[in-house]
Amino acid sequence: MSSMKNRTAGADDKEASFAVGDQIEAVKESELLTADGSSAASSEIAKVDEAAPDKHKSVYHRKGFGLKDEVEGELKKEYESDLVAELRASGNVISRNGMTIKLAEAFGFCWGVDRAVSMAYETRKHFPDRRIWITNEIIHNPVVNANLREMGIEFLGVRSDGSKDFSSIGRGDVVILPAFGASVEEMRIIEGRNCEIVDTTCPWVSRVWNRVVKYAAGFDHGYTAIIHGKPNHEETVATASRAHCYLIVRNIEEAGLVASYILSGVDGAGGDREAFMKRFQDAVSPGFDPDVHLQSIGIANQTTMLKGETEQIGKLFEKTMLQKYGPLSIDKHFISPGDTICDATQERQDAMLKLVDEKLDLMLVIGGFNSSNTGHLQEIAEKSHLPSYHIDGPDCIGPGNQIRFKPLDGDDCQSKVNFLPAGDVTIGLTAGASTPDQLVAQVLDKLFSIRQ
Repeated sequence: MSSMKNRTAGADDKEASFAVGDQIEAVKESELLTADGSSAASSEIAKVDEAAPDKHKSVYHRKGFGLKDEVEGELKKEYESDLVAELRASGNVISRNGMTIKLAEAFGFCWGVDRAVSMAYETRKHFPDRRIWITNEIIHNPVVNANLREMGIEFLGVRSDGSKDFSSIGRGDVVILPAFGASVEEMRIIEGRNCEIVDTTCPWVSRVWNRVVKYAAGFDHGYTAIIHGKPNHEETVATASRAHCYLIVRNIEEAGLVASYILSGVDGAGGDREAFMKRFQDAVSPGFDPDVHLQSIGIANQTTMLKGETEQIGKLFEKTMLQKYGPLSIDKHFISPGDTICDATQERQDAMLKLVDEKLDLMLVIGGFNSSNTGHLQEIAEKSHLPSYHIDGPDCIGPGNQIRFKPLDGDDCQSKVNFLPAGDVTIGLTAGASTPDQLVAQVLDKLFSIRQ
């Protein structure tokens, strides 16, 4: 059985007490970049003795507290599964009661999620008597977040206007930043509460922050970050907050509208500047002017988007800027350091693409309904014209042969009776990067119980 401890041991983090400006400098050169062979700026991070922190600065913890062995048993009990471990070791196929289940080669908890959840459990163990807050769901999985609540970790309240209420955080409290990270504005507010901060931000996310911060130092007024992502997703919000200027595109269709505007001053739908700004009003930086800020652009992305689509968007904008400015000036107007889709997301998408090529009757995709990477796995299935159901756990199945699922483009769940066809059936199954093995095992048990 693979252990969470082993999968989190690769994290090479720093721990320091410093103000938000320094924290941003630290993530500009993520420790992950060192593993890539790129330069890192670890030496630039101010290291302060936590035994005597500056009274005007919050204390940051960017690694665990040396308690992995103490929380390992609890993590295994809550999130790992002997059944799934056996399946992984035996070809990812199981047959019972006229059903053959084929699991994707890569699915479920990734390294970054393991790391974040482990750090949260260690935080509770290290601060048994402190009030602990978390700024968002630590990952997009209802089971994990419910477990944190049961441990006494509190989630920040939300005001009537949808903004977070930080007023409950008291001096000396502990605040956990989720795997998606936090915006610069949120960091400044939290620092002002004089608390201890446990930063579980995935290094793949901070790697993207590094990219968009560097874009500001480009030619003339810098490069505008074109971010392939979802404007309201926590990770994209955090990334955009670190860009001096940005525009967010959800997909290749929106990217096409932007490319058309760059070339002609009219978007692909025939809209002028006013129409363009109305369309993207919730996806641009303050003071954004498309006639000025689309002259030099750099590509970035939310790490959980479809890799193939991110690549398409990068190629589209490269072609657009070549057409507008020519090959001799392209470097002044376009920069793309390659996609920043995280390895785990890519592995799960590749495994899904391989799985849907097999002979299947239907597909089940397990993950939180607000999980971006899970939604894109579902998208792959639907593009393959497979009957496919996105569920968030075993409670979505039953009673009997029925299922409750979230449509790809819908907000509300739907139900389907007799979703399992009669006779022998082959089911493909995968799970998003925030889905624990135990949840996968529970879904398998629920499936098999339909035909007992």
